[in-house]
Amino acid sequence: MGMALEKPKLFPEKKTFIWFSLALLVLIAIRLIFSYLEYQEFITKPFYYTEATVLTSYEKSKNNKRYKVIKLRSNESFTFYTTTHRKENFNHKHLRLQLFPNKSIAFEDYLGTFYVKSKIKYQEKIPLTFKDTLLQKVAAQHEVSALKSFYNAIFFATPLDRKLREKISMLGVSHLVALSGFHLTILWGLVYGFLLLLYRPLQQKFFPYRHALFDVGLIAMMLLGSYLWFVDFPPSLVRSYAMVLFGWIVLLLGMELLSFTFLATILLLLVVLFPSLLVSLSFQLSAAGVFYIFLLLQYTKEMKAWIITLLIIPLGIFMLMLPVVHGTFAVTSTYQLASPILSILFIPFYPLSMLMHAIGVGGVFDSVLMWLFALPEESKESILPLWLVLFYLGLSIGAIWSKKIFYGVCGIAILYMIYLFMFI
Repeated sequence: MGMALEKPKLFPEKKTFIWFSLALLVLIAIRLIFSYLEYQEFITKPFYYTEATVLTSYEKSKNNKRYKVIKLRSNESFTFYTTTHRKENFNHKHLRLQLFPNKSIAFEDYLGTFYVKSKIKYQEKIPLTFKDTLLQKVAAQHEVSALKSFYNAIFFATPLDRKLREKISMLGVSHLVALSGFHLTILWGLVYGFLLLLYRPLQQKFFPYRHALFDVGLIAMMLLGSYLWFVDFPPSLVRSYAMVLFGWIVLLLGMELLSFTFLATILLLLVVLFPSLLVSLSFQLSAAGVFYIFLLLQYTKEMKAWIITLLIIPLGIFMLMLPVVHGTFAVTSTYQLASPILSILFIPFYPLSMLMHAIGVGGVFDSVLMWLFALPEESKESILPLWLVLFYLGLSIGAIWSKKIFYGVCGIAILYMIYLFMFI
């Protein structure tokens, strides 16, 4: 019996990959230089006029004085926060503002989201869109505001209620609420699978010469791309969509898909297109999560598929990501140990909850969710120093080439998990 032919690699030689990566890094540097020149021009102006759409608006108080925090996206495509003591509702508004930038705005903040003082010059109400109508229809199926916020977050990438965000962080399931590759993978499976069911009988009868992966995949990619646009391009979802798109192309070409060169290429290309992703925490965590999935698959590919899907990936990602996540987020609760189980349960829950909302009975899981959100009552704080996180990430990269280092990384992650949940 002959040996199965290996699929050709994305880059036949390491030298090709290195030169291609260097070319992309040069392009990134050029993009950053131009962004820095724009930034310098911005912060040296005494004032700056812009028009912007309100993304979120909420009240805060300081020294017994109440004020509003507003997050906006300008027509020039930068995102910023500002504050005002005006009492009107700014949701669904388009504002003309006079901004007062200064050198306290760092370059990395300018690339991402920054705070700037402003004066509102003019405002106009934005007509309700189709998305607003859907948000209202979803919200109308729930009595509790936390659940309205939860479902609109997982369906449409809207900001989560602050109190609920704390509870979800204590449960260790923030990755399930912020739209990411996890959601897109579920949606891809559903859309592609459903379209394939419709396509197969037609293919067999009318066009047996057509390639299902190309035809069905193209329609699925267009539908997912429309969804990405509809939810306003969250960074982690942009990374995920690029990976699915590029992965689909690689499969069509019959090349090796699960490789670290594939992952590195996608990440570099995305940063070339969107330099702001460099400072996006959701993008960084999302990329780290996919890296550890690839790492786990590399050393467990001989195992049965169901073991990898239901045990290795959920448990492995939870443990391996703990040191990375705790480099930024300090919240620690024993309920976070339930994260792998909740991640598995979310796979059927996500499409089922969509269906329930589509037929008007979205509140069917409300009592279970309210019980779940009420579980964590207190948490502890534990942050990992940056140098330890960088050391851990360096070892993780080394694990690509060494099984011993991989076992060492797993050992460190397990020991850190024991320390975090038993001794903190």
